[in-house]
Parts: sequence; structure tokens; C-alpha cells
Amino acid sequence: MDLSYWLRQDQKTPLYPDIEWSKPEQKAHAGRLGVIGGNKLGFAGVAEAYRVAYAAGVGDVKVLLPDCLKKAIPTNWVDVAMAPCTISGGLANDALPDTMALANWSNMLLFIGDAGRNSETAMLYERVLRESDRPVVLTRDAIDLVKNAPEMLANRPNTLLVLSFAQLQKLFQAVYYPKILTFSMQLLQLVEAVHKFTITYPITLAVLHKDTLVVAHGGQVTSTPWQSPLLIWRGETAARAACYWAWDQNQPLESITASLVAA
Repeated sequence: MDLSYWLRQDQKTPLYPDIEWSKPEQKAHAGRLGVIGGNKLGFAGVAEAYRVAYAAGVGDVKVLLPDCLKKAIPTNWVDVAMAPCTISGGLANDALPDTMALANWSNMLLFIGDAGRNSETAMLYERVLRESDRPVVLTRDAIDLVKNAPEMLANRPNTLLVLSFAQLQKLFQAVYYPKILTFSMQLLQLVEAVHKFTITYPITLAVLHKDTLVVAHGGQVTSTPWQSPLLIWRGETAARAACYWAWDQNQPLESITASLVAA
């Protein structure tokens, strides 16, 4: 069996050390990250992404939150924009101009989650994904919010999903992909599945399975031992991946994989 498309790394032997060594030193070249998320019940993922992005060395971060959170924002946050929210507390359709302005400013857009389950917020997210050509990272419940547009999502270039195994199952089912994913499947079977899926679709996937974080793009796959699932569920993994990808947008697989051993 030819498995030349599958490369393995660990913390001691990173696959792409040059990416870590060549981090931009000047702020102007270190990327502009736009972060979208939050609802009236909280914005923990946004706060985590904001912290991680600056710790990773990104040049600038701007955040877009529903305006119902105005009184909850830390005083030390800069470049936070507020946009109209729905009755349930998520971003409303009227937030589209603010969201597109953030997309146009950034060179990487991160939908970090805590978005709520409002259908209006879902429509807003889908519209931004359709109308903006910016590279995008989606994770946590932001992925669930756009589940009604699976073909658009799978066919969108320059898009990374940092997702759970259950979310990957739902994506495969939603686009009628002829491969059934099971929690009991071996790592090799998952690697083969995402290898073929990312040949069919231009999307990039990062999914945790059996203590291994698998990244796939263009049929190429990397795997990294992973003992910290909370880093994924809090949004830190997606935020760090977004920063590294912002620095080298021509190498999504390499940049995202390199971000994992830097965690």
C-alpha cells in the first residue's frame, strides 16, 4: 500500500521546522487576524483566540462581537468592534457590513465559536463565507452553525475546519461522501478517508482521533500525537493554526502542521 501521502511528526521531530524559524519579525509582515464569535452568554473562545494570537506573534488582531457584550469587554482590549445582535444574543444580519469590513482588513479570518444557535447568525456566517475570498478558519460551534451549507463549505478554497470527529462524520454525511466514519475505525482508515476527501474537495481538515491530530489538504496528510484535547475545544489550536497560516498562505498543510508542535 502506497502511503507516501502520509507524514508523521512529533514534538521532537517537527516536519516543517523552517516555518517556525522563519516567523516574521516585523509586525507589518506578521499577519492581520480578524476574530468573529461570541453571544450574550459569553465570549470565552474569542478571549482565548485574542490571547493566543498575540502570544504566537501575529501582527494585529481585530475582534467583532455582538453589541450586547459591550459592557463585558476587558478594558485592555483594543480594536474591538461591536455589531448588531439578534434577540437571542448572536450576531444579526445587520452585522454584515461590519463583518465584511473586518474580512477586508484581515488576511486571515477566524470564526472561533460561542456563536449561539440562531438561524440569523447562521445566515450571516454563510453569506460572509460566500462573499469573501479571505482564508478562513472555523472551529467549535461555528462549524455547526453553517452545517446547512455543506457543499459550499466543502468546496470553498482557503478554508480550514478544526473539528471534532463527530463534526467530520456529519460533514461526510451531509455531502453524501461514500465513506462511513466510525469512532472505532483505525487511524490508517481515517487517514485514507481524509486523503481521498481532500482530493475531491479543496477544504483543509484538522481532526482529533485516537490521541492523534490529523491534518489533510490536497490529498496530503500529516499526523501529530495529541494529548491535549482541551486546547482544541477551547479554540487555542485553531487560533494558533490561523496565525501560522496567515504567515504563509501558500502552504496551508505545512503551516498548520507546524503550529501544532509549537503549542
